[in-house]
Amino acid sequence: MLTRLTLNEERKPMSLMDTLKRWFGGESASPTPASQPREATARPSAVASAQAPSSGGIRIHPAVDGGVKAGSDTFNGGTLHCHCTDKRAEVTIEAQCAHNHVCGCTKCWKPDGALFSMVAVVPRDKLKVTANEDKLEVVDASAAIQRHACKGCGVHMFGRIENTDHPFHGLDFVHTELSDDTGWAAPEFAAFVSSIIESGANPDNMDKVRGKLKELNLEPYDCLSPPLMDAIAIHTAKAKGIL
Repeated sequence: MLTRLTLNEERKPMSLMDTLKRWFGGESASPTPASQPREATARPSAVASAQAPSSGGIRIHPAVDGGVKAGSDTFNGGTLHCHCTDKRAEVTIEAQCAHNHVCGCTKCWKPDGALFSMVAVVPRDKLKVTANEDKLEVVDASAAIQRHACKGCGVHMFGRIENTDHPFHGLDFVHTELSDDTGWAAPEFAAFVSSIIESGANPDNMDKVRGKLKELNLEPYDCLSPPLMDAIAIHTAKAKGIL
């Protein structure tokens, strides 16, 4: 919703998927400018290799390929670190995450060779940058989710929504795989599955991808999960005075 629209685009009714893409950055990523951190977007070559015949099968994400690990009910947070070997950026989270999932959109950071990113949300007031904040910069200032990435390694440390009218304002988006702490809530579903095609995934393998996700008990959706879609609809209805 923060991106500037042309007059014709403003007059054209947007579908629910168009709205979702504007809100969450699910649209295709523009070419990476020279000043943008490395690895800020998934590379088609890396995604394509994830489905190579020699891989022995579909690889979703390193954190789930060997099976989804359950989280801990007593876990209360931990620290995330970028991939730099020196002066690592550090983010401290003082809460368990929620709505953890694998995401196929082209905006979220993905490790090399992964078809999907893995992203969860935490309360904004429970997240603090605790080391080397000067290394972080926003990848795309026009996106609804301001993804703060390390200028050294390109890893996205957290995503923040500044638009107070956004239904998920107050929640920060994080990649729990960047933590050495165990107990983070397990991923629950797969979002924006079709969008992996925009990152270079082979369309002919989509049935296999969805089959693998179901084997992992990650129900595949081409938008968000039903509870999150309901939350968006409730927010919109309240804004319109319907509820």
